[in-house]
Amino acid sequence: MNNLNNLQLCAKHNKHEYKSYLIIDFGNVSNEIIDLFENESSNLDFFFIKLSAYYGIQFYERDTLIVFDEVQQFPRARQLIKYLVKDGRYDYIETGSLLSLKRNVKDIIIPSEEEHIRLYPLDFEEFLWALGDKTTTPFLKLCFQEKKPLGQAMHRKVMIDFRQYILVGGMPQAVNEYVKSKNFANVDKIKKNILTLYRNDVSKFATGYENKVLMIFDDIPGQLSKKEKKYKISSIRKGARFRDYENAFMWLNDAMIVNSCYNCTDPNVGFALSSDFTTRKCYMADTGLLISQTFMDNDYTSNDLYKAVLFNRLNINEGMLMENVVAQILRTNGHKLYFYSRVDVDHRENHMEIDFVISDGRKIYPIEVKSSIYKKHSSLDKFKTKFGKRIGTSYILYQKDLMVRDGVVHLPIYMAMFL
Repeated sequence: MNNLNNLQLCAKHNKHEYKSYLIIDFGNVSNEIIDLFENESSNLDFFFIKLSAYYGIQFYERDTLIVFDEVQQFPRARQLIKYLVKDGRYDYIETGSLLSLKRNVKDIIIPSEEEHIRLYPLDFEEFLWALGDKTTTPFLKLCFQEKKPLGQAMHRKVMIDFRQYILVGGMPQAVNEYVKSKNFANVDKIKKNILTLYRNDVSKFATGYENKVLMIFDDIPGQLSKKEKKYKISSIRKGARFRDYENAFMWLNDAMIVNSCYNCTDPNVGFALSSDFTTRKCYMADTGLLISQTFMDNDYTSNDLYKAVLFNRLNINEGMLMENVVAQILRTNGHKLYFYSRVDVDHRENHMEIDFVISDGRKIYPIEVKSSIYKKHSSLDKFKTKFGKRIGTSYILYQKDLMVRDGVVHLPIYMAMFL
């Protein structure tokens, strides 16, 4: 639903990579082009001549990019990719709704030449690029690598930018509007439109269990606002069981609307081997959308989260937003999401919960997300004692400058992008 904005950003970049490019939007394409694909694609020489003439774009062999946007609307074009790639004259990108692409495959051969790339919301570095800032991220990376603080003034500046990122989110249309107008009311309207489109997609594609999907989706802000953020399925319906809602959770994950985080009961480098999939957290894939979803039925002026984030007065909602944005960043970095939770009814001193655990294939790295005023990290200490030989660096993400203390690396939350 944001393909056009992605393609506009992509097109600016491709001006430097190709001599020419063509975007064919199959959601709004002429009958002449449909006829060209259906009846005249067997002769590729003539096909390319007519395509170039119709759009008035010069094609250059091995130096032209052709984009099939909303290709799910016209599966015939998707099937043709097999022969276009074999022809080898030009490069191709297909974009479209993941859900529709999976469904609209009747009577076509899915080309093995397709290389699937998941497009996540813009990350913080890309958000800074949109604001015209290409110098901050390299500096942050250097500080991260050398474990040196930024200094008070620079840290304050980056946190201001990061709070803007939390509020706007990474949906390209929302980012474009913010860059253009710097108006959160306009941005909020766009995000609510996106959320409405999500709900429409649920009704359209989650056939047979759309009500379950919507119940889970609508309950996400309420679940995350609690101190205990594990998703309690009983809050949806008394006596409900996860296995009855598994398809609904899978649908939301496949649609990239949510990021699910599973409990890893025996953390090792292979987290999936010991995962309890009935114990999970469910984060929104975009934190900006979470903010708008929390106040979906209210006007922008009633959304207290905007003011709380801007003035650093989050209090009760701090954990919800900060954990969600860390989940978003880790997922964008390619990590599947896991946490560790241990409950000992008889010995409460053995309780521990680690917000996230990641692995590099050799060691595991526990991550705790804390408020700026936290005073201890007892769960992290217990975790290090219990799994000491398996653990690499331990991290705390919070809103202060970088420091290393008690063998724990304290990172400003925006540095999660380097984990």
